[in-house]
Amino acid sequence: MEDQEFPEGSVKNILEQDSLKWVFVGGKGGVGKTTCSSILSILLAEVRPSVLIISTDPAHNLGDAFQQRFTKTPTLVNGFSNLYAMEVDPAVEEDMGSSDGMDGLISELANAIPGIDEAMSFAEMLKLVQTMDYSVIVFDTAPTGHTLRLLQFPSTLEKGLNKMMSLKNKFGGLMSQMTRMFGMNDDFGEDALLGRLEGMKDVIERVNKQFKDPDLTTFVCVCIPEFLSLYETERLVQELTKFEIDTHNIIINQVLFDEEDVESKLLRARMRMQQKYLDQFYMLYDDFNITKLPLLPQEVTGVEALKSFSQHFMTPYQPLTSRGSVEELERRISNLKKTLEEAEEELERVRKGKQKA
Repeated sequence: MEDQEFPEGSVKNILEQDSLKWVFVGGKGGVGKTTCSSILSILLAEVRPSVLIISTDPAHNLGDAFQQRFTKTPTLVNGFSNLYAMEVDPAVEEDMGSSDGMDGLISELANAIPGIDEAMSFAEMLKLVQTMDYSVIVFDTAPTGHTLRLLQFPSTLEKGLNKMMSLKNKFGGLMSQMTRMFGMNDDFGEDALLGRLEGMKDVIERVNKQFKDPDLTTFVCVCIPEFLSLYETERLVQELTKFEIDTHNIIINQVLFDEEDVESKLLRARMRMQQKYLDQFYMLYDDFNITKLPLLPQEVTGVEALKSFSQHFMTPYQPLTSRGSVEELERRISNLKKTLEEAEEELERVRKGKQKA
């Protein structure tokens, strides 16, 4: 399929949308979400006063991408004056799990209602983030399943509250009597617990309203040109539509371009396979900004490597076949000569080995 049939996309639309407050980056595991979210945050830092990138993936990779250690408090990224990073676990923090007082009840509740631990931790993190004055916040999310749960947190908290209310109605003042019996004051009663949950629910509902505003929030889907990733992206886009969350950017990572000096039969076969799925991406998402990124021979780690790779987010990658300069042709001839010399040397070694035998 000819490239000119589909306009090459970039992430310029995200950088030009000054109203954006939240940018989510998600997709299947292992497709390069952290690299893409890190580069997006670097590009945003060039046009925004202050940027915060948050990793909500339990297997944090932000530190590896920037080659710097991050914690659950925002840390200035080395080499920047306006880019901060933090890593949070979407689970109840250890200091919330103490066995006494309100935190003990919170911890017990977390075990009783599936998913509410993540919901409450996420609410606490959002409460913290809202007190900070960042121009835009980039989320490096966990693989798709976790991300979809994150979007369901408001309803999860609502279920938790309803369950608490039903328990309160069923058992009357039993919980109050027990807290008094064990010498706890009213701060640790069920009303205080419900109040804390209500507070979290208010925060997350307020943020959820912002998430559904396309002027404030967008979701960038990262994938690779393979069947499972295409399937997962389609599932993610459908769920985002269901949750009324804007998404109009897809980044296809690890693309093998038809370079002039690619002679490997394996790579040629992989290119044909990838092209089949690339065509499907363009057909399914013809109204999306689709950015294709090349598969590199090395990992993209460190600020300089991230900055260097960021050019492909702004202007489409051009394979050598598209460049066609005299220098490139000379380089190709040089490579072919070298390959031929190596093959001749190998042939000579094989012939000598046979003669000795």
